[in-house]
Amino acid sequence: MNKVILMGRLTRDPEMRYANDNSMAIAKFSLAVERRKKSAKDSVTADFFNCTAFGKQAEFIEKHLSQGTKILLSGRVQNDNYTNKEGQKVYGVQILIEELEFAESKKSTEGMHATNEEAESITIPEDDYDLPFK
Repeated sequence: MNKVILMGRLTRDPEMRYANDNSMAIAKFSLAVERRKKSAKDSVTADFFNCTAFGKQAEFIEKHLSQGTKILLSGRVQNDNYTNKEGQKVYGVQILIEELEFAESKKSTEGMHATNEEAESITIPEDDYDLPFK
């Protein structure tokens, strides 16, 4: 099984691009996820995860998410390995988003463009074919 659930804040505005034939939107962003503190005197530390969404999810992310927005997402981990220009192998991972929800209301976060009803609970299907209706 390959499933990950993360809650954190976007470290920057999402980067948007489109597939070669402009048929599919692709959104990429980094998510800062705080680690649990062992004691009250420990400083806050975070892990940073590169996240990617496709299609309608990517378009939704571009419209409604910005730097600092707190979200809850689920998805899967995928290797992001490549060889750089110097011929060295670079290893990494990325999170491919399957579901996404706001983790705060509009009132508690500046820069969020969703309505309060949307902010309470939004799950975005991966594509229209997952919906039982249109």
